[in-house]
Amino acid sequence: MNFRSFRQLPVVLLLLAVSVPLAAAPRLHLAGDSTMATKERQTPNPEYGWGEMLPRHFADPATVVNHAANGRSTKSFRDLGHWEKLRAALQPGDWVILQFGHNDGKKDDPARYAEPRGDYERNLRRFIAEIRAAGAHPILATSVARRAWDRESGRIRDTHGDYLVVTREVAASEGVPLLELFALTRALEEAHGLEGSKRLHLWIEPGLYARKTEGWRDNTHYSAYGADRVAALVVQEIIRLGLPLGDSLSGHTRPDLPARPAGGS
Repeated sequence: MNFRSFRQLPVVLLLLAVSVPLAAAPRLHLAGDSTMATKERQTPNPEYGWGEMLPRHFADPATVVNHAANGRSTKSFRDLGHWEKLRAALQPGDWVILQFGHNDGKKDDPARYAEPRGDYERNLRRFIAEIRAAGAHPILATSVARRAWDRESGRIRDTHGDYLVVTREVAASEGVPLLELFALTRALEEAHGLEGSKRLHLWIEPGLYARKTEGWRDNTHYSAYGADRVAALVVQEIIRLGLPLGDSLSGHTRPDLPARPAGGS
């Protein structure tokens, strides 16, 4: 190689580096129901899903893409096309949190019902297989607790039953990380007490919101405060499990950053 060729070599290497696209950073996709979903805000709305608050805990909020939707079960999430949109967006190295169970137990609704040791289990295993086939990584989460107090014991009742058991069994048998959100949210509710736990949910007097003038007495869905506390528990589990996603977390929350719903910018 003559001197002129050697002198031009750094320029050639620079051009090659510029022409090679950088690999996209792994993203975290959320699949689940209303307790996770991003809510409509055109009319003032006091309801939040924990998936709305999760981006605030990441250095880049665009890491989190929320596909969750109100009222969905493992069955209807696929049947109504949400799962296909999520699969189309998956890139190798991405992560997917699956949190269902609240609506799978609706026996009076065949569009959503999935028997825990039948379709529910099969649906979870199918989700896991398809995530892995895309080169991505599945994560299971047990259903969050409802504010269902047992007055005698002073504890939150388990309203999910076998859906929790099956989720844990599938995670163990498939070698999938498990976010133990039921146990953590149950402890969160109990730590707030019978009256204090209302702040986690939607207990709102009539006439304050045009969206629902009669007010709320909702023990399932979250207030902004409740959703943010649950999102912090998700972060806690990511750290406890030592998941690589932990490297994308910020050291502080970002209250100025909005959530990024599926298909958003």
